[in-house]
Amino acid sequence: MKADLSAEAVAKARQPVGIPDDRFPRSVAIIMDGNGRWARAKGLKRPVGHKAGAEAARKIVKESARLGLEALSLYSFSIENWSRPRDEVNDLMHLYAEYLRRERPTAMEYNLRVRHLGRREGLPKSVLDELDESVRATAGNTGMYLCLAINYASRAEITDALRRIARQAADGKLDPAKIDESTLAGALDTAGVPDPDLLVRTSGEMRVSNFLLWQISYAEIIVTEVYWPDFDEQELHKVLRAYAQRHRRFGGVDESNK
Repeated sequence: MKADLSAEAVAKARQPVGIPDDRFPRSVAIIMDGNGRWARAKGLKRPVGHKAGAEAARKIVKESARLGLEALSLYSFSIENWSRPRDEVNDLMHLYAEYLRRERPTAMEYNLRVRHLGRREGLPKSVLDELDESVRATAGNTGMYLCLAINYASRAEITDALRRIARQAADGKLDPAKIDESTLAGALDTAGVPDPDLLVRTSGEMRVSNFLLWQISYAEIIVTEVYWPDFDEQELHKVLRAYAQRHRRFGGVDESNK
């Protein structure tokens, strides 16, 4: 059964949030941080925190789609995270494959379009197979982009994009004099996805951790002390309300504060 994501249903879902439509972000990116600290605070092992984090992701994906966001980007595993203990990495890879397989019906129910952000090299076949199937199965959908950053680093993404552009130029398919910002944006993993209006980081850490550096150039940034497993629909509403209070100037002057 398909979720009702009609304009009327979205308007009804937004009413309790209390934000005018013109104050809602189109695109949100989240650095999902704090699984391990959440588990440690409860006397639990880190894998329990990661499983709780997966459940939090499920809630936020569904609520974001219900609220009519055009894109949601979730930072799950960075290239730097390979330095973690091997057992933890293996547990995470198993969890990703399981999550993608389990949540594919949800992606179809909510009309999501799944995108993978990050390098394929290094990811186990089980994860790549599930990623590819989720991307394939949702390719014909028309709803919210769900961008999953797994084995991702923004500098690596930009480097790879520049290599693709350089190959096109070397092959005579692209005039170097015509390379502009849109050329680079179109070569990134997020090509076609709206840039984030809002970047959220959980667990109180004050850094962007090499996430979507190009795309968040004009994003509003909100840091919450809440650990990711405790970040639920109400917490999402809180950061959306905080975003709605911001005055986005894009380098201009805020006329309201003159």
